[in-house]
Amino acid sequence: MYKLVAVDLDGTMLNQYGIVTQNTKNTIKRTIEKGIDVIIASGRPIDSIKTIAKEIGSEKYFIAGNGALIYDIPKEQIIYDKQLSKQKVLEIMKICEENSISYNLYTKETILAKALKYNVLYYQKENLKKQENEQTKISIIKNLYEYVEKNDENKYLKITICDDNKSIFQSIIKKLRKVDEIEVLDVSHMSRKTIKQGTEEINIEYYYTEITSKNVDKWEAIKYLSQKLGINSEEIIAIGDNINDKKMIEEAGMGIAMGGSTPVITQVANYVTTSNEEEGVAKALEKFC
Repeated sequence: MYKLVAVDLDGTMLNQYGIVTQNTKNTIKRTIEKGIDVIIASGRPIDSIKTIAKEIGSEKYFIAGNGALIYDIPKEQIIYDKQLSKQKVLEIMKICEENSISYNLYTKETILAKALKYNVLYYQKENLKKQENEQTKISIIKNLYEYVEKNDENKYLKITICDDNKSIFQSIIKKLRKVDEIEVLDVSHMSRKTIKQGTEEINIEYYYTEITSKNVDKWEAIKYLSQKLGINSEEIIAIGDNINDKKMIEEAGMGIAMGGSTPVITQVANYVTTSNEEEGVAKALEKFC
């Protein structure tokens, strides 16, 4: 019997509009009622995940920043922490600044960006549908490098780098791979999201990568949590769609890929469910839980 389900958010539990459908919420709640813990394992910051965890009835833990931290919901505290150092963040930012490429920083509570574009624009549009206390916090800072240089309080989960030009994006990836003590996520396809502007639907398309500290991964965080809970890897289900979900899908007792996942995820999964537009998470939970 499975005892723990780790579920990604974007492209997995959330549909293209950033919504968890009512049927998916109900199925997750029924799964939890059967004694199976359902936790979110996402690249998002704490406050953005908190809202969704509450919405689906997940009340124990969640994983943020692609495995950079584990958050204990009842105690409201971080119990596992592998964040980027300020020195490393400035080194990466300098490369981005010198090459005029878009980037944003994920702290525990907020996303720091120089402008509303790419993934930050998507989160901002998602916020319009939420109450203020449930929104993903976004801070637009024109001189972001100077801000980080002078600020010693923030801790950084990850850096996201985006561009809609493939050759420019690939060029920056080559430079980033020369930086030591970091993980550069190997994403080769475009991210495609949809936002609504009145009655009009607008597609946001861009290439992106995510940078974390060395050896940060969703599976490493899940492994730490499962040991704490006395759960074996064979008793874990992992559900995701993208390259940052690869290791947890490979290592879990049941690794499930969403329909339409990046091909490498489909190849390593034990099972392929339907897409996030077809409530693939709900269907997977109905089948295995």
